[in-house]
Amino acid sequence: QVQLVEFGGGLAQRGDSLRLSCEASGGTFTAYDMGWFRQGPGKEREMVAAIRFTGGTTYYADSVKGRFTLSRDNAKNTVYLQMSSLKPEDTAVYYCAAALPRLGLALTAHYYGYWGQGTRVTVSS
Repeated sequence: QVQLVEFGGGLAQRGDSLRLSCEASGGTFTAYDMGWFRQGPGKEREMVAAIRFTGGTTYYADSVKGRFTLSRDNAKNTVYLQMSSLKPEDTAVYYCAAALPRLGLALTAHYYGYWGQGTRVTVSS
């Protein structure tokens, strides 16, 4: 069973960059698709980005496309979310999650069975 720990949240200003990291342990990292979700104040949890276990396929929500980049280093059991051109609407708790691979990349929280504790990102204007 994989355990996930997120790092890298904090305070930022509009236009800043932050990099979130998610370290996995206790499982075979390369066996999982990885996703980042976020939940902003008063909002439902939404998927931000996801990456296939091979690293060959990625998905980005329209709201972050072109600003966020998701990557994984299977040698370090770590997935990274590079966030650039941050906006106040990016303010949220960001969660890393792992899913056993399906036919296609899982794009909904339902398929992610393992979750980190979350890291808070606050973007001021």
